[in-house]
Amino acid sequence: MVANAPAAAQPHWSSKAAFVLAAVGSAVGLGNLWRFPSEAGVNGGGAFVLIYILCVALIGAPLLLAETLIGRHGQRSTVASATLMARQSNASSGWASLAVVGMIANYVILTFYSVVAGWVLYYIGTSAADVVRTTLAGQPFAGAYSHLSVEEVRGQMPALFANPLQMTLTHFLFAAATTFVVARGVKGGIEVAATWLMPAFFVLLVAITIYAGISGDFAAALTFLFTPDFGRALQPQVLNSALGQAFFSLSLGGGAMVAYGAYASRDTNLGQTSGFISAADTAVAIIAGLAIFPIVFSVGLTPDAGPTLMFQTLPAAFHSMPAGALVGLAFFVLVLFAALTSSVSLLEISTAYFVERFKVSRAVVASLLGASFFLIGMVSVLSFNVWADHRPLAFVPGFENANWFDVFDGVTGRILLPLSGLITAVFVGWIADRKLVDAETGLAGGPLLTLWRFLIAWLCPIAVFLILLFGLFPQLIS
Repeated sequence: MVANAPAAAQPHWSSKAAFVLAAVGSAVGLGNLWRFPSEAGVNGGGAFVLIYILCVALIGAPLLLAETLIGRHGQRSTVASATLMARQSNASSGWASLAVVGMIANYVILTFYSVVAGWVLYYIGTSAADVVRTTLAGQPFAGAYSHLSVEEVRGQMPALFANPLQMTLTHFLFAAATTFVVARGVKGGIEVAATWLMPAFFVLLVAITIYAGISGDFAAALTFLFTPDFGRALQPQVLNSALGQAFFSLSLGGGAMVAYGAYASRDTNLGQTSGFISAADTAVAIIAGLAIFPIVFSVGLTPDAGPTLMFQTLPAAFHSMPAGALVGLAFFVLVLFAALTSSVSLLEISTAYFVERFKVSRAVVASLLGASFFLIGMVSVLSFNVWADHRPLAFVPGFENANWFDVFDGVTGRILLPLSGLITAVFVGWIADRKLVDAETGLAGGPLLTLWRFLIAWLCPIAVFLILLFGLFPQLIS
């Protein structure tokens, strides 16, 4: 395909609201509900939250606008849109590497993201069975897994990891659901999923937060999340974690927002929508903390459980809380909605590219890509059991103890995504035609455009370079 040629008939969101819901759905995912609470818990709560909000405002939102304007200007796949903007700016088409690297990174992410989302499906299944059991026993408001001990509740996750067949099934079901939505197209699949799942997501999130406020220790959660230790806020580890969380939470660097921006109409104000999407994503992360930490504190558990917070600490907390079985089920359904809307955007990037490049049916492309990411994801499934002792990059500093799952996660999160984000910031801030870029922002001149110009040209490249640097050399902040 020639990037300068007229764009083929391009699907569009049916409304600005549909675009915002889809983009928020892409941004809101496991990063908000799983990673944010675990990072906040490990990094001191309020100190982390303060730096995180600043990073979203000063780095995340400007980069989000940069990505969406590339897509909206090109009205093509991520690679073709970046190539077009580069050529119209009299720059090398090599700058389209920002989209190529991002597309590869997001496809690799999808292979293990689906495995993690499969864990959510597993807990939905066990929670649903638990609700049925307690209801039949005449105890509809019993705690979660009341027939098990706390140790047995915590042991469900290790037991799942030890069962490759069960992990394969849940991974397959989630991969199939993601593929189905993308195969149905922009309006018939992605938009429909976003416009139904995201409102349901927000209703469930608010309901669980209210429950946590009534049944949990809400005061302790407020203190933990909003009383920063300024001394700790300046620690390199906290700064790096907050910066990385802001970057990854908004789905930056991989091209998802370029892809979704390509379906935005010309009358969509990208400056306003980027700000709203950033604010909504941040609000969801903080509200998720207000839903999770009151429950954790109320049963005397510590918030610094890290990645096991969602899958071991919370089920143990639901175990001793009134209506814990019902709330546990609702919580994991909430997480599933967030995971699915994000995984759809990950698959859409490569699907749109191959449909455009080879003029093949969307259903065929999505099915082939879905089958391949499921098969590649089996490597991550097996890394928890059959291949648990494999250390494929043991010779690389920082990956000495990494299994296959950790390698996929580390290479994409620490190297590929920041690299793509860095190229994007430099390209939009310094290389792309200034009049072309300014016209797409919707900021209409004035101080906001000047501020954005400064942030995307100076602060964003420095910040994303630090993410990349510390990802390559973690010993620098250890």
